[in-house]
Amino acid sequence: MVDTALLLSAAFVAGALNAVAGGGSFLTLPALVFTGVPPVVANATGTVALLPGYIAGAWGFREDMAPPPGLSMRQVAALSLLGGAAGAGLLLLTPDATFRRVVPWLLLAATALFAFGPQLRQRLAGSGAPSRTKATLGVLAVATYGGYFNGGLGILLLALWGLLGQTQLNAMNGLKNGVSALLTAVAVVIYAAGGLVQWPQAGLMMVAATAGGYGGARLARRIPAPWLRAGIVLTGLVMAGLFFGRQ
Repeated sequence: MVDTALLLSAAFVAGALNAVAGGGSFLTLPALVFTGVPPVVANATGTVALLPGYIAGAWGFREDMAPPPGLSMRQVAALSLLGGAAGAGLLLLTPDATFRRVVPWLLLAATALFAFGPQLRQRLAGSGAPSRTKATLGVLAVATYGGYFNGGLGILLLALWGLLGQTQLNAMNGLKNGVSALLTAVAVVIYAAGGLVQWPQAGLMMVAATAGGYGGARLARRIPAPWLRAGIVLTGLVMAGLFFGRQ
C-alpha cells in the first residue's frame, strides 16, 4: 500500500508539473527506483506513465495551442515523430557514464535560454524572424533530445518556442505538451519492444498522471505569466542542480 500510494502521488504531481513546466521524470524515476524497479527499467516505465499526462495537458491547452512562426502544425508533428524516434534509438547506444555527464548541462542551457528568451528576442528583432530552415532544425533537435531523455524537455521546448518568436505563454505550453506527447509515444514503442517496461506500475501511474496533466494545464491558464515564467525557470535550475548532485 505504501508503494502504491507513493507511485500514485508521484505520477499525479509529475503530470501536473509536466503540463506547466516539465520535469515530471524527477518524481516518477526516484519513486519507481525506491519501490525496487531497476533504474533503466524505471526510466522507461516512468516515460510510459507520463505519456497520458502529456496528452491530457495538450487537451487542457487546446484553445490556446498554435504552431511557432514559420512552421505548420503538420510540420511540427512530423518533426516531433522523427526526432523522437532518432533520440530513442540514440539512447540505446549511449553508455550510462556519458549520459550522466551530458544531461545536467543540457538542462542548464535550456533554462538559461528560456530565462533570457525575451532579451534575446529583442536583440534578434532587427534580423527578422528565424528562417523556416532554422525553425525546422530547432524542432528536430529538441525532439531528438526528448526521445533521448525526457527530463527537462518542457524547459527546452519553451525556450525554443520563445526563440522562434512565440510570445503567448499559454500557446507555448499547449504546443509543448502536444510535441511531448508525440515524441514520447515513439519512445514508448521502442522501450516496449525492448522489454523495458513494467506494465503493472506503468498502468497504475498512467491514471494519476492523466489527472495531474489535465488539472495542471487548466490551472496554468489562470496563473499570471510572470509568475509562471519564474516558476519554470526555478524548476529548470532545481532539475539541473539535482543532476549535478547525482554526479
